[in-house]
Amino acid sequence: MILFEEVTKIYDDGRTAAAGLSFEVQKGEFFVLIGPSGCGKTTVLKMINRLIEASGGRIGIDGRPIGGYKPNELRWNIGYVLQQIALFPHMTVAENVAVVPELMKKPREEIDKTVDRLLHQVGLDPDVYRSKRPDELSGGQQQRVGVVRALAADPDILLMDEPFSALDPVTREKLQNDLLELQRTIRKTIVFVTHDMREALKLGDRICLMDGGRIVQIGTPDEIVNRPANDFVREFLGGENAGLPLRGARLSLTAAELCEPLEPDSRLAADGAVTIGADTELGDLLWHLAAEERLLVRSGDVVIGLLERERTLKRIARELAEGGEER
Repeated sequence: MILFEEVTKIYDDGRTAAAGLSFEVQKGEFFVLIGPSGCGKTTVLKMINRLIEASGGRIGIDGRPIGGYKPNELRWNIGYVLQQIALFPHMTVAENVAVVPELMKKPREEIDKTVDRLLHQVGLDPDVYRSKRPDELSGGQQQRVGVVRALAADPDILLMDEPFSALDPVTREKLQNDLLELQRTIRKTIVFVTHDMREALKLGDRICLMDGGRIVQIGTPDEIVNRPANDFVREFLGGENAGLPLRGARLSLTAAELCEPLEPDSRLAADGAVTIGADTELGDLLWHLAAEERLLVRSGDVVIGLLERERTLKRIARELAEGGEER
């Protein structure tokens, strides 16, 4: 689907942002680029849709060099979601989402159906939100609209440049979960830039760790965690904000598996508790428990259970004591 062959990018000031990069992103893959600030990951992203031109090497999509595509043909087939959402403030949600389909001269009825379908897929009721303007939305809602706008032309590829990094932790986790659920349905090829290893491990089918314009390691989350290529990878994984799942623990454990049913007499004790998704995995769950005594577990719009810190930690400890291997 996306092929880099010995791709370089050297800026006019002499800075090298990409030094002979070679890798392939498969169709339908969620591919995460991660690394310290200035490592070249955003440059790589922007070279895919030619917002930045490579200095050398070859970039291809579906077997064709990207230089062989007309600019509109290329970019209409590549959705782009930024950290700065950049919705048009004078337009409604529906008008923002419809921008590219209208440029493509798609029929009005088709555009309206697409807007409603996509809003529904990201949990925004079209009857409520299509007529709202961006300043009437929360940060998380604006970012959902940004994702919908990027998908409105039904592109094969979705580029996402740190789209959730400006959001609060709870909203960020909710959007991560929503994106994973959406990807199960739409199966786009996603290239996602982040500096947060927890986010990379949660979202990526494969992770590409970069430093100084070079690829340090590409692998699945399991390969990155359990078989780091060198000390740089180990140090990046071990950063104070990495929040990685415990090695040897059942990495498949989720909030839904660990929570207790929410009995009527426990609702009062749960008032004001932070809500997390049912598919929240162990690494993220431990960070929430470090900050909160009680957590409500939600599946869709329904609260299905309660996590209490002491009881949950004891259950995790039992899992570790019993061997901890994924079963």
